[in-house]
Amino acid sequence: MTEPVTILGAGLAGCEAAWQLANRGIPVTLWEMKPEKMTPAHHSPLLGELVCSNSLRSDQLENAVGLLKEELRRLNSLILRCADTHRVAAGGALAVDRMAFSQAITEAIQGHPNITLRSGEVTALPAQGQVIVATGPLTADALAEDIAQKFPAGGYLHFYDAAAPLVTFESIDMDSAWFASRYDKGTADYINCPLTQEEYLAFWRELCAAKEAPVHGFEDKNVFEGCMPVEVMARRGEQTLCYGPLKPRGLRDPKTGQEPFAVVQLRRDNAVGTIYNLVGFQTHLTWPEQKRVFSMIPALRHAEFLRYGVMHRNTYLDSPRLLDRYYRVKAEPRIVFAGQITGVEGYVESTASGCLAALELARRLEGKPSIDFPRETAIGALALYISDETVAHFQPMNVNFGIMPPLGYRVKGKRNKNAALSQRALECLAGLGEL
Repeated sequence: MTEPVTILGAGLAGCEAAWQLANRGIPVTLWEMKPEKMTPAHHSPLLGELVCSNSLRSDQLENAVGLLKEELRRLNSLILRCADTHRVAAGGALAVDRMAFSQAITEAIQGHPNITLRSGEVTALPAQGQVIVATGPLTADALAEDIAQKFPAGGYLHFYDAAAPLVTFESIDMDSAWFASRYDKGTADYINCPLTQEEYLAFWRELCAAKEAPVHGFEDKNVFEGCMPVEVMARRGEQTLCYGPLKPRGLRDPKTGQEPFAVVQLRRDNAVGTIYNLVGFQTHLTWPEQKRVFSMIPALRHAEFLRYGVMHRNTYLDSPRLLDRYYRVKAEPRIVFAGQITGVEGYVESTASGCLAALELARRLEGKPSIDFPRETAIGALALYISDETVAHFQPMNVNFGIMPPLGYRVKGKRNKNAALSQRALECLAGLGEL
């Protein structure tokens, strides 16, 4: 009888790893500190909680994260199955009903005969046995300290992350907004809140001057570019937001037939459409300041905020120096890391790391040769990026076509080229055979 694999953390990476191992007959003991202990970013006792956006980003094969999703579907991913089942309308993106998605993951994990779910805080790495550490970027202090002791100086890094506010649909002034998707892509899934130039400049000035909540050690330079607080972005220049989350391109106001000066988009956060989140409005402003400044957006002048934005420190490893292409600790391969603690950034990327780590561990326990996912696949390229010792200044990375090898032949048009890269990746994945 195979000894149970211990997995620490039941977020997306941990649950995916547990599922992949358990489906191969390998017993798993999955530890989750919630609900006994919660972090500032957690709001639910459910497993697989989404602590930031409810969007898993693009679902198109012309986008690298869309390719990664398709690879995971073909690898029987629990997380993608639950996401597809509980998706909400979001144009070309895969967004989910936050609570229903986590509930489905929780029920699948609790109902699997090969998974034992244990609740409580683990303060140190197990001294022996196979371990997958998927405790995420908010790893509790005691365990984080124990992990740090295993690595040489400089082995631990961190950046700051932020979540966007949620508002009720009934409190949005739809006389000042309209439903549409950018360039009419999808099925008019976003609420678009326009601002005139005068309204935008007044909003921008107040946003730049608004009071921030104290976050120990916070500096703008430590913010990860992929999840930047809106006020940090605003301070980069008067027009910066108009080229970022408030970009009006492809959005014509039906009242005027013209593109507004700026547009704030709201995305559905649950299936019934009673809750919406402010797209791109991650923030660490104080809660009263969020209410004051965001209410300057005409359609949100009377908005009811169900949750304000929060800021927290995310911790990750200097993975190129510490981990191999299977997310194993080079100096102690029985210990495997997965999820955002490795420096993969994003829900889907975290899921992919948990999937790959579990598939490789299962093969090792079964005495089979390793699966070397090639760089031509998105899941392989991501693992090879985080373990690439030539990376000089490592920081969290979303999957992208830039970390995959070029086609070697010319294809006209970016979308066509990306589609060809995705086709090649899926052919490579199929060529690996039964996994």
